[in-house]
Amino acid sequence: MGEFNMRSALRPKSSVDRWYTHLALISTVCLIGFPLIYAIVVSTQSNTEYFSRQLTPGSSLRDNFDVVWRQRDLGSYMMNSIVQAVIITIGKTITAMLAGLAFVHFDFRAKWFVFWFVLVTLMMPTEISIIALFQIVGDLGWSNSMLGLTVPFLASATGAFLFRQHFAKLPAELSDAARIDGAGPVQFLFRILLPLSWNVIGALAVIQFLYSWNMYLWPRLVINDQSEQVVQIGLGTLRNVGGGQSYGPLMLGAVIASIPPTLVFVLLQRTFLKGFSISADK
Repeated sequence: MGEFNMRSALRPKSSVDRWYTHLALISTVCLIGFPLIYAIVVSTQSNTEYFSRQLTPGSSLRDNFDVVWRQRDLGSYMMNSIVQAVIITIGKTITAMLAGLAFVHFDFRAKWFVFWFVLVTLMMPTEISIIALFQIVGDLGWSNSMLGLTVPFLASATGAFLFRQHFAKLPAELSDAARIDGAGPVQFLFRILLPLSWNVIGALAVIQFLYSWNMYLWPRLVINDQSEQVVQIGLGTLRNVGGGQSYGPLMLGAVIASIPPTLVFVLLQRTFLKGFSISADK
């Protein structure tokens, strides 16, 4: 029986099996890609063309772009989002590396309690602490500023866990050798651990950039000046153009706003996949 199962597993797939596999892959790609293609098509249409339910590119791409980029200044919102996302991504990566170093290579009281507390926070949605964060930011005078927008999110429980698991699987002899050579914790981190962690850093950077880019509730609460808002809030200004609902500019703005996170993922795709394959192997 075991030999029969082994032969069945090693038997090459028939043409029918490959056909079903390709059909499933094509169907999945169509389901995922259709909303994006539809948004691109609608972004070229006027309201008249949109309500005619045509699925071909329209003739209003230039007009819609003028509304999005010049009249509503979407580029300013995107620049604010880029600055916010870069600060949060770099900050979370650095704090996560330091936390992972502390959990693995330092001995202190209640270390396991602190580690499990960090894990528990992974299950808590941000909305639970949003009121407390808002009050703290207000008391510090950081409302309506980039500090208030970014500082509360410079720590990452996910990142701390990833780096802790990664550092724990590295040979302990590395730490012993660094200590013998007189290297301090910071030197050990940046000279030895950092070169061995680029894949994990890339994976975490992609996750945190996408998370920061898609933030909506927190910027809505802490930023009052419209010129300082992020792109997710800026897209809301495209809902009403010319006294009514306008779908072409709104879809064009959404398509343009999706370009930076898409580029980040494409550029770091290999590192992202390698980072999680390393975590899975461990």
